Amino acid sequence: MERGLVLVVEDEPAIAELVALYLRRDGFGVHLESSGDAALAAVRSLSPVAVVLDVGLPGLTGIEVCRAMRAAGDWTPVLFVTARDDEVDRLLGLELGADDYVTKPFSPRELALRVRTVLRRSSPVVSDVLRVGAVRLDVGERRAFADGHEVSLTTTEFGLLCHLMRHPRQVFSREQLLSAVWGYSSAAGTRTVDVHIAQLRAKFGPSSPIRTVRGVGYSADAS
Repeated sequence: MERGLVLVVEDEPAIAELVALYLRRDGFGVHLESSGDAALAAVRSLSPVAVVLDVGLPGLTGIEVCRAMRAAGDWTPVLFVTARDDEVDRLLGLELGADDYVTKPFSPRELALRVRTVLRRSSPVVSDVLRVGAVRLDVGERRAFADGHEVSLTTTEFGLLCHLMRHPRQVFSREQLLSAVWGYSSAAGTRTVDVHIAQLRAKFGPSSPIRTVRGVGYSADAS
């Protein structure tokens, strides 16, 4: 359990046990729950390092669990598992504050990789402060500020903004951002990047340093 405890919330026992097997092989501790209500209680009592959350749960759905976590100020990384291959459903999950998702059927090895990747994004090795315009990132403490006011970000949102602000005025394509921030090619393709960019702009409002370079990609620029 040297990598921390992962909460796996899945109402299909065979899938839950298979996911747990691969996560344990990767050095994680695993706690299993099968309902949304139990998941929320476990998040509060166990403080997991990440949550693998099935969308189609009995009682509270995975989306409702994630919404409740974010509303309570809990930004533990969340990775959705969904049986629906509908882009609207997946993007809704990201907009609620999920960090990533996989669609059933999925490779448990890939899911474990995605958990490791999202946790790597949440554990920066450089403790510096980045500034572009009115936005400041304290990388060591993983805190973001706009005009002196703190802004709550998911692990992925922070990682994306941090990457852009480390290279001010440099334009990155969506494919480059997927590789640098997500660490692999996301199943949603470049649309995933667009959704996270939109979320960052909504949270920072007029202070957002993110600029769109039409036909190319995005950059962080104070101008």
